[in-house]
Amino acid sequence: MPYITKQNEKNHQLYYEDFGSGQPIVLIHGWPLSGKSWELQLPVLLELGYRVIAYDRKGFGKSWPTTDGYDYNGLAADLHEIVSQLELKNVILFGFSMGGGEVVRYLTNYGSGNIDKIALISSIIPLVKQKDDNLHGVPQADLDKILESLKKDRIAFLETFHKNFYNYGLLAQTVAQKQLDYDWSIASQASPIATIKCAESWANTDFRDELKNVNVKTLIVHGYDDQIVPIETAGRQAAEGIANNDYVVIEGAPHGLNITHADKLNSVLTHFLTTN
Repeated sequence: MPYITKQNEKNHQLYYEDFGSGQPIVLIHGWPLSGKSWELQLPVLLELGYRVIAYDRKGFGKSWPTTDGYDYNGLAADLHEIVSQLELKNVILFGFSMGGGEVVRYLTNYGSGNIDKIALISSIIPLVKQKDDNLHGVPQADLDKILESLKKDRIAFLETFHKNFYNYGLLAQTVAQKQLDYDWSIASQASPIATIKCAESWANTDFRDELKNVNVKTLIVHGYDDQIVPIETAGRQAAEGIANNDYVVIEGAPHGLNITHADKLNSVLTHFLTTN
């Protein structure tokens, strides 16, 4: 199996899958899943002629967990390790949900000299938390409840979370039960430490001052009905704060639009990648 051993950290191994050839696209998955979540996008990107690398964030999927390093500096350093050790050039970065944070922090810490373009999909960028100057964000009480549930009964929390991920309910069975089971099986096997500490990172990190560092062509895709990361606190603000962007709102789409609206998302990604 392909692993990258982080320099000077023998117990830190990142699992990745590497397909195709051509210009590289690195896929950074959302919380609390793994690189497998890109399953419906991977064939489309390969058909377009790209080399596609999907890796598991540490503590998720097949990547080894650590006890720390789950702040965005640490997570961006892991992404940098992938790019550096695989000797990737002229890279395209796709960040889904939490993964958008790695993308923006990468540009902040490592610059855009080796980055061609980026895509932020259902992304947390720039801020999840509600503040006096971010009234549409998620209230602190709701974020505290998530963390409390993760600490007390992570397994039960994940079952409910994935229904909200797809806006799934009795009157709107937006995905098959097997998809919910599949997601739960991946998320439940993730490191509890990684799951909690990553939740703290995406809930508390404010990227608004870093939007100026996004100086490459950017695609922003957000579901209008996202109940996990509301469009008003994420997609709309990102579109207002990033200079060179294409902003696409998918009507009726939940957070997990990579599954529920895969055809639409894939069409948007194709247009972004094939037009100047």
